Amino acid sequence: MAANNYYSDISSIAPNIQEDAIFIVREAGIMQSLVTVYRDATGLNPRVGYKYNAGTAQIVGESDDLTSRAFTPSADQTLTPAEIGLQFFVTDSRAESDAPENIITDAGRELGFAALDLVESHLIGDMASLSGGSIGATGTALTWGYVAAAIAQARYVNKSINIPLACVIHGYQAAVLAKAASIAGATTIAAPSVADQVTRQGLSQAFTFMNVPIYQVFGGLDSTDFHGGVFPRVALAIDWRRGIRVEPQRDASRRGTEFNMSAVYAHGVWRPDRGIEMYFDASAPTS
Repeated sequence: MAANNYYSDISSIAPNIQEDAIFIVREAGIMQSLVTVYRDATGLNPRVGYKYNAGTAQIVGESDDLTSRAFTPSADQTLTPAEIGLQFFVTDSRAESDAPENIITDAGRELGFAALDLVESHLIGDMASLSGGSIGATGTALTWGYVAAAIAQARYVNKSINIPLACVIHGYQAAVLAKAASIAGATTIAAPSVADQVTRQGLSQAFTFMNVPIYQVFGGLDSTDFHGGVFPRVALAIDWRRGIRVEPQRDASRRGTEFNMSAVYAHGVWRPDRGIEMYFDASAPTS
């Protein structure tokens, strides 16, 4: 019988075909565009927001003397800055030998991505503290009706239909809404033009419902549930004290370079009573 020659005979010594490394998938980073952003200070001093008490007008008689009422600000919310950081150490040998990647450039980019990912996760988590109202419960499926209710409540607590609002939900919840408003929903019979549009185009990163843009994010799961919300820009805030910076530092004794990322910022609810929390199931869709 003729001898056979297989790849397995040389697999242990055959060189790998090495392709470029890719970066880990990150959040799209939309939350900063939806909240109040401060950039007017440095250092670690907390930022305190104040709120005036409300006055109450009343009917008075023709000659009644008006009574003076207090009009005094009191501390409402506080944003407390903190510093974040991350470091990669790259030896000279690694930098000189790594191919085909450019470890120096890629390390710097990843440090920046990691910082932005943390910022996004912090702002997503802040929606759980919106206090203007709460809709939903653990394990409850999100519906268009719930979204409409959250928008209506947000307009009520803001006492206006003109203040711009944003709605943030999880991408898995968007899939549930898409199914309910497209041919994928077996019982879809209402608003055929909407069903046709959703079927053909899907629900994009930011689609509009009741004149409110709805944004999808994919982080911030609480087990299989998600804290989203409907809120105006003033409801949440981020306070940048020192922007994200990546700095190299040569370490000659170790024959390498440290790449250091740091930033200082505060985040949190700013006017939480202006936003409505939405807490619904966000299990991975399977049908």
